[in-house]
Amino acid sequence: MKKILKIALTVVIAAGSTSVFAQKLGRINMQELVFAMPETAEMQKNLEAYQKELQDQLETIGVEFNNKLNEYTKQVNDKAAPMSDSVRQLKEKELNDLKNRYDEFVQVSQQDMQKKQGELLEPIIVKAQDAVKEVSKAGGYTVIYDTSVNAVAYFDEAAVTDILPAVKTKLGIKDAPAAK
Repeated sequence: MKKILKIALTVVIAAGSTSVFAQKLGRINMQELVFAMPETAEMQKNLEAYQKELQDQLETIGVEFNNKLNEYTKQVNDKAAPMSDSVRQLKEKELNDLKNRYDEFVQVSQQDMQKKQGELLEPIIVKAQDAVKEVSKAGGYTVIYDTSVNAVAYFDEAAVTDILPAVKTKLGIKDAPAAK
């Protein structure tokens, strides 16, 4: 009885360890995949257009500030018609308010750009992740490592299959010919 139990236990352990070693592992550089997707180029165009809009608005505020500053400087330097203290204080407050509005707009526009980039990038990342999942399931992969984030301390590149070419094919991405 003990002999049969030992044999059965040995078979179970051997079968369990074999299944652990039979796992199929893969790797992919998700950053490279996302940048290779045509949607990313479109996203860049949209971001550049949005950035241009923000820059135009910022430039408008800057022109307004410069015009008021030039007007203020002329009035301060005009010896023939000196500016009263109340008018000078009012003009200085107006200039300070305009500068504060400019600084606030710079800060808000940077936040808006980051938000817009996130909004535009999210569906691209989801599409890439979905393609990786599909290729992984079809290829029977148990684990896929993302090499772009360096989260894995070490792996044997020869023992871990790079699925980037398969995912690019799944997404219809053709590699550009190498530069001569």
